[in-house]
Amino acid sequence: MTRKKNISKYKFIALLIISGIICGASAGAFFALTNDLPQIQALESFKPSATTRIYSADKVLLAELSIEKRDPVPLDSIPEYLKKALIATEDRNFYAHSGVDIKGILRAAIKDIKVRRFAEGASTITQQLAKTLFLTNKKNLLRKLKEAILSFQLERRYTKDEILTIYLNQVYFGSGAYGIKSASRIFFGKQVSDLSIAECALIAGMPKSPSRYSPHVNKELAVRRRNVVLKQMLSTKIIDRQIYDKALKEPLYLMKRSTTIKAPYFIDYIKKEIEASMGSSNLYKGGLSIYTTLSYEIQKTAELSVLKRLSELEKRMENNGIKEPSPQAGLVALNVSSGEILAMIGGKNYFKSPFNRAVSARRQPGSAFKPIVYAHAIERGFPQNKMILDTPIAFKRPGKEELWKPRNFSETYSGEMTLRAALAKSKNIPAVRLIEILGPASVSRFAHNLGIESYLSPYLSLALGTSEVTLIELTSAYSVFPNKGEHIRPFGVTEIIDQRGRIIWHARPAKRIAMSRSGAAVTTNMLEGVIKEGTGRRALSLGFSLGGKTGTTNEYKDALFVGFSPSIATGVWVGNDVFSTLGEKETGARAALPIWIDVMKTAHKNKPYQYFDIPDDVIQIRMDITTGLRATGTSKTFALALFKKTSNAIKNQ
Repeated sequence: MTRKKNISKYKFIALLIISGIICGASAGAFFALTNDLPQIQALESFKPSATTRIYSADKVLLAELSIEKRDPVPLDSIPEYLKKALIATEDRNFYAHSGVDIKGILRAAIKDIKVRRFAEGASTITQQLAKTLFLTNKKNLLRKLKEAILSFQLERRYTKDEILTIYLNQVYFGSGAYGIKSASRIFFGKQVSDLSIAECALIAGMPKSPSRYSPHVNKELAVRRRNVVLKQMLSTKIIDRQIYDKALKEPLYLMKRSTTIKAPYFIDYIKKEIEASMGSSNLYKGGLSIYTTLSYEIQKTAELSVLKRLSELEKRMENNGIKEPSPQAGLVALNVSSGEILAMIGGKNYFKSPFNRAVSARRQPGSAFKPIVYAHAIERGFPQNKMILDTPIAFKRPGKEELWKPRNFSETYSGEMTLRAALAKSKNIPAVRLIEILGPASVSRFAHNLGIESYLSPYLSLALGTSEVTLIELTSAYSVFPNKGEHIRPFGVTEIIDQRGRIIWHARPAKRIAMSRSGAAVTTNMLEGVIKEGTGRRALSLGFSLGGKTGTTNEYKDALFVGFSPSIATGVWVGNDVFSTLGEKETGARAALPIWIDVMKTAHKNKPYQYFDIPDDVIQIRMDITTGLRATGTSKTFALALFKKTSNAIKNQ
């Protein structure tokens, strides 16, 4: 009996200890979460921030990022339409809740559960303010809990109008604009009180995703977001139909951006990535030193070449009767072995059109997609001397009576030919026959493994590049071939250093084996054939090891050249934003290849001659390109062709 009492006593003591620990920990956590907030005077006052500097790999200062002194704008100086638009868009129950909208949280929770991730936050304006002032952008339960507690405290300390005032003077609107005064000046060159209803709607729509909805980043997307806000204003009776219709038609006139930034498309690209991981506050206020992968020497050559070659193209377009020609270009250059972005061009003039066509525009690659089909065939055991028919063919399409009859670009046919010759001459029919054998779905999966992230339609027409991809995806996929079959995801920042000189971030390139080393070597050899024997002959003038492929879409709407040396892969796209023709005979070889040559010439200046990889399980044979047999003294066309040692394709006859 005594023993039982002793056990019960010990259990009670243990329970008290455990309860004490739990209560202490809970109290400590609660105290940490609910510690006193700053006074409103501190929140409104300016705090000096240090300038962030971005450098190229060759030590050139590319950009300086900072924010101006923020003089708070009082609530009565902010247009009523702006205040009401913000509330209608971000937090309709702002004046009714106590900092947290329970119904909104439940709605968001249901959606998050359905998609199995934090897709919707249901944050009130008060919660957004708490996050902006005190927390990070990281989405997790702990942060949301802190956000809720801080929101309740804000609501207890300050009036709704005070919270709204602080929010409008603190929130980030994109493009380095912190606070409503800065946003009004940066985007429109106006005082806040002078903003139109349409401009109020645009600004009110930006806090949801500043890096996406900034009109300096994507004007069209910003206008679409503005129109969503205007519709919300109409539905909540902030404006009537007449005002709504007038605001919808109002043109968007933006303040010109500073032209002091070098490589602006690239700077925008890395800013988005840094903001996503570290937050905009750290980027613009942290006094960081950001070291990038960009070679300013190559970048400068690329910029000058794009301007020169597009000017030449415009003259040809005018001569072809095309009125007001306005072709654009995209370019990306990658270090093959590291994935580092060496150069990036997103368009002819960033300050007139900041849309980055190298990373954001999805266009048909045309014949530039064919190497992926052939690479998959090589992986599946096809030798490059395999014979394939180049004759007219027709396919039945599901649900359609009309047959699909692909044609060669030249509308001429060569009968039986080797895979090498078919690729070099960019024949359409052999590529379609090949994908029919391999299976479109299989080719699609292979392409994704090479680095293509865009959706690829699993149809035979995929072989002709009818599925839209981005230029950086395609260039990244090509880089696998000279990189021994390894894919490295492109990146633009090597390291970030804080004001104290500490490395707070450094690159960890994402690598994976995308295809066999032997398959990559054979594919590379075939793409050498495109330059030596096919549509890329113009590049022979460079005088070093090269592989690549032209691409031209229907009606000359897109012109591409994507290619590589043993160390650098570069992709060039030329086209019109409105998907109109560039003009007769404006092929990849004519419109895109000259830019590619200019860039590759600079990139390899003063570099020693390099050779492509030839692994031990690959043999080199002098092959007759036409017959696919070993070349003899009578062979008119031959090449030093690579074959996997497992192949029995080469025979003496």
